[in-house]
Amino acid sequence: MSTFGSPGTLPTTKPTPPQRGSFPLDHDGECKDVMMSYLSCIKKVKGVNQDECRQLAKSYLGCRMDHNLMAKDDFKNLGFKEDKPPNKVEANTNGVKGELQW
Repeated sequence: MSTFGSPGTLPTTKPTPPQRGSFPLDHDGECKDVMMSYLSCIKKVKGVNQDECRQLAKSYLGCRMDHNLMAKDDFKNLGFKEDKPPNKVEANTNGVKGELQW
């Protein structure tokens, strides 16, 4: 019999697992409120990466880690910068105002 139109043997590909592994879905809705807030923020800013939405995403990931829905990890490993403390401006305690001190 003829194999007219058959593509022949196709190369087989082996699927690769995700880098961070799999994690359970939030079936009980433990983090649903935070997720919905994040999604509405993204919709409001039309997908632009706003600081407000980044903080909501960080809260969502924190919620998932707190409820064992994903492995605990540092936020810097998840793409978030560490919160820097505000720069303290030292007061000029001695000398004349406006004087340069080395």
